[in-house]
Amino acid sequence: MSALTDQIAGLHKAGIEVILISSGAVASGRSEVKTNKKLDSVDQRQLFSAVGQAKLINRYYELFREHGIAVGQVLTTKENFGTRRHYLNQKNCMSVMLENKVIPIVNENDTISVSELMFTDNDELSGLIASMMNAQALIILSNIDGIYNGVPSDPSASVIREIDRGKDLSNYIQTSKSSFGRGGMLTKTNIARKVADEGITVIIANGKRDDILTNLINHPTPPCALVSCPPSSRYPASKNGLLTAKVLPKEKYTSTSKPLRYLHPTKQ
Repeated sequence: MSALTDQIAGLHKAGIEVILISSGAVASGRSEVKTNKKLDSVDQRQLFSAVGQAKLINRYYELFREHGIAVGQVLTTKENFGTRRHYLNQKNCMSVMLENKVIPIVNENDTISVSELMFTDNDELSGLIASMMNAQALIILSNIDGIYNGVPSDPSASVIREIDRGKDLSNYIQTSKSSFGRGGMLTKTNIARKVADEGITVIIANGKRDDILTNLINHPTPPCALVSCPPSSRYPASKNGLLTAKVLPKEKYTSTSKPLRYLHPTKQ
C-alpha cells in the first residue's frame, strides 16, 4: 500500500488530480473481529466493513500524511447514483475536495448496502465515478498486465495491448475471481468499454509492478491494456486533468502502446 501511495503522492505534487477507489474494508475488518456466533452474510459484511473501513482509511491517512497530503473519505451506495440530488451532492463533495488539494478515497458503504443494491464490484463503482467527475482517464489495477490472448501463465501468451470496443474477448477472459472480490477480468472489461464510450481513456494494468502509475504517465509503452475510445471523442477539450485510479489492496488482488501525455493537467 505504501508503494501505491508514494506514486499517487508524486502525481498529486505534479499537479495531477487523483481520485482513489479502494476496496479492502471487509477484508481488513475480518482480521480484526472474532465473532461469538456464526453470522449470516449480510451481518458479516456490515460488521467487518464497519470495523475495517476505519482501519483502512486510517492507514491511508497515515501514509499520505508522510507526504503532507490530506485525504478524505467518501462512502457511497448504488442508490446515490440513482437520484439527481444525491448524485450532484456527491459530485460537489469530491469537486470541493479536489479544489482544496484533498485526495478523495472512495469505497462502497458496505455497512448499509444490501445484496440487491450493491455495486457489482468496485470496478463498476470506479467507472461511475470516472464518468461523474468527467475524468481524463480511469486506471484499473489488477494482478496481471491486462487481457491475454491465452492463459496468462502460458509463456507464449501475450497481453492484448489495445482493445477495440467491437472485439469479442470472451474466449480470452477467464471467469475466476479472488476469494475476496465480487468481480473479475470480465467485469473489468465490460466496465472499461462503457467508460470508453464516454471518451474516457481506460487502462487495465498490473498493480504489482513497481512504479506502475508513474510509468503509465511517463513511458510511451507501459505494460498494460488500453481500451480504445472513439477517435472523435478520445481527447475532448472538456475533459479535466483528472485521473481516477481504481485499485485493490495487496491482499485483494484478483484475477498500449500509446503515450499518456493527456493525463497531465490541462494548462490554463
